[in-house]
Amino acid sequence: MLLLCIETSCDETAAAVVRDGRAVLASIVSSQIDIHAEYGGVVPEIASRKHLEAVLPVVDKAIAAAGITMADIEGVTVTRGPGLVGALLVGVSAAKGIALGRGLPLAMVNHIEAHLLAVLLEQEVEFPFVALAVSGGHTHLYEVKGIGSYRTLGQTIDDAAGEAFDKVAKLVGIPYPGGAVIDSLAKDGNPAAIAFPRPLLHDGSLNFSFSGLKTSVLNHLRRHPDAASPAHLPDLCASFQAAVCQLLVAKAAAAVARTGCSRLVVAGGVACNSGLRHAMQQFSTESGCRVFFPSPALCADNAAMLAVPGDFYLSRGLGAFDTDALPNWPLDQITAELAGTLT
Repeated sequence: MLLLCIETSCDETAAAVVRDGRAVLASIVSSQIDIHAEYGGVVPEIASRKHLEAVLPVVDKAIAAAGITMADIEGVTVTRGPGLVGALLVGVSAAKGIALGRGLPLAMVNHIEAHLLAVLLEQEVEFPFVALAVSGGHTHLYEVKGIGSYRTLGQTIDDAAGEAFDKVAKLVGIPYPGGAVIDSLAKDGNPAAIAFPRPLLHDGSLNFSFSGLKTSVLNHLRRHPDAASPAHLPDLCASFQAAVCQLLVAKAAAAVARTGCSRLVVAGGVACNSGLRHAMQQFSTESGCRVFFPSPALCADNAAMLAVPGDFYLSRGLGAFDTDALPNWPLDQITAELAGTLT
């Protein structure tokens, strides 16, 4: 099936054309980063208005880039949630309008589900596998038994890892979004320079906590104001990043051990972090567990990733028009809803 995919869950307006849930013919992303940087974070009202302006032009660009016409599209898939409700409504409304107007089937896809499966656009990964979804809004561990079958193993009890990166960046005067800048500065720093804590590292659970780590950075800056100076900032960034990466790797390793899976997928925006990739590669070498990362373009929010579950569901007649945006939509709910449906 030739799918048109639309993503508007946060501050990227994205559209893609994908054949058979695997072959990406076009992927267009219109970012709002420069707009929200002025406010130090995403402003939901502004994001929604910008999506309204951009969604149809981005769809047109994706169709043109794929070298097809709208008449060639055989199905539509869109992010239903989780995300910002106003932003989600723009994409859902556009997708419904296109699908209804052309008599096409429509699949509503979970944003996190799409991130976990994005790697399948580039690599073959056998089910089951453990997946770490790590981004600005999410830090979760899942057991993925197949498309539509997910079990939450652990999650953050406060801040997401990407959120912690951006908050620490703000503390040291790095403009939003600061995660990539921290990663760059960390390459020139000493990760052992500052002994930041590792919350919940040895608590026996698969949950994460980053709020206390962020507070520890704040307290260090209060005691050592020069830590944010150009001479010392690389050490602070390296030490903070090392703490985050150790937590992510340790919990993911524990999840692999508990499930008995020999495959781990790391997905989401923070999966672009070079420190995390290096630490995960070390874990893979030492443990024998195969670790898979999507390419950076598929780690960030995009529409192409929606085609993997979207094509799967539509090919089984599981499309729907009678649902709307769902800003809070846990993956376990999908598994419960589809129980007995997928074989």
